[in-house]
Amino acid sequence: MSKIQQFSTKDVQLIESKPLYSGFFKMVKYAFKYRLFQGGWSKVVEREIFERGHAVAVLLYDPDLAEFVMIEQIRIGAMATSKTPWLIEIVAGIIDEGETPENVCKREAFEEAGVEISHLRKALSYLASPGGTTERLDVFIAKVDASKAHGVHGLEYESEDILVHRVAEQQAIDWIEQGVVENAATLIALQWFCLNKVKLLEEWNKF
Repeated sequence: MSKIQQFSTKDVQLIESKPLYSGFFKMVKYAFKYRLFQGGWSKVVEREIFERGHAVAVLLYDPDLAEFVMIEQIRIGAMATSKTPWLIEIVAGIIDEGETPENVCKREAFEEAGVEISHLRKALSYLASPGGTTERLDVFIAKVDASKAHGVHGLEYESEDILVHRVAEQQAIDWIEQGVVENAATLIALQWFCLNKVKLLEEWNKF
């Protein structure tokens, strides 16, 4: 059996990083060489990379009502391929400098869904699309009182218009199969929940 991931960042030669654009997000052009599996080094490779920082996403679950608190908002990037650019998602937000992922989860849960959360637990971490962006997302699960979730939320200065949904557990799972849920973080969080629900509830019961 061959060894996996035998190389590290030490096996990459970064030749140049050139800023291309700086606004709400950034674009940087990288020139680099990397060590080859059969020996030697690659030619110089150039790639434009989207720098949008790192983020958290948090699945809000009420174990007493067996409901998720989810949100719906417009995503212009979905317009080209989806039936509608209004997507069903979980709460999420960018980690600003000096913030912890846990604090962002709590802040965004209140800003986007108007709820307080507890029993916050990290589920996993993944790279959004490492061929084109450096963004990493930390996915959390949190306990919520779904009965308090309602209305429209979001920050006006960020042009947010976010509708809150109380979604029965089985309905959310059905939405995966039906293709209603298209957002990657939401799909990953729900699938993690399905695989780890028993262990998660056991942990919460110890609080």
